[in-house]
Amino acid sequence: MDSDGLFLPILVAIVVVIITIVILFRRLLRSGKQYILLTGLNDSGKTLVYSQLLHNKHVTTFTSIQDNIDNYTTEGKSIGIVDLPGFHSIRQQFFDKYKDNSKGILYIVDSVTLPKNIRDAAIVLYNILTDPVVIKNRPDILIVCNKQDQTLAKGSNVIKSMLEKELNTLRNTQLNQLEQLDAKEHTNSKLGDISKDFSFANLYCKVDFTESYAFSKNGSVDLEGLKKWVGKLAN
Repeated sequence: MDSDGLFLPILVAIVVVIITIVILFRRLLRSGKQYILLTGLNDSGKTLVYSQLLHNKHVTTFTSIQDNIDNYTTEGKSIGIVDLPGFHSIRQQFFDKYKDNSKGILYIVDSVTLPKNIRDAAIVLYNILTDPVVIKNRPDILIVCNKQDQTLAKGSNVIKSMLEKELNTLRNTQLNQLEQLDAKEHTNSKLGDISKDFSFANLYCKVDFTESYAFSKNGSVDLEGLKKWVGKLAN
């Protein structure tokens, strides 16, 4: 066989090797460290929850444009926690950065102001629940009803009903109002059984609720339900 006849098989073999390496590299990236993503609207107390959970201390918080990452350790097990920025214009950007490696998602809601912010809170949650990567990976989700130390805070059962009702409305109106949050790619996604009213119980993944507060006037903190949930995902 002349040199021209050998060239094509060699070229094909090289291409196959390169493609194989690329595929293996991508799989390695996807199988890398897993995280719990902590997200929510601005002023939900998200970063304070993160600080108390990871460092057991109260910090003065402000709207961040960067992510915070640290390891949560319990009973000899650990898992990375990522506090995503709450600012709406960059929230999705950082969520996309980590969603491939999310083992769990903590969605923080302000139990006091949720009635007036229910539409915004439901839109962000809808984007998470209908994200193709989230649907594929099916991470556990915990909705944290924060600021329960305050008198006007709604309980977790009330918040669950409020979110279900609003998510049902968003789904049934084809998410027309989500375009302003760059969620066009999700508008054709189904959320549960569309022949029935929306219910968290009918989703493809497990969604739990817990009540918490990361700071009160007397300095007390209650993150026990959250810690128990995170501990189950640590390894």
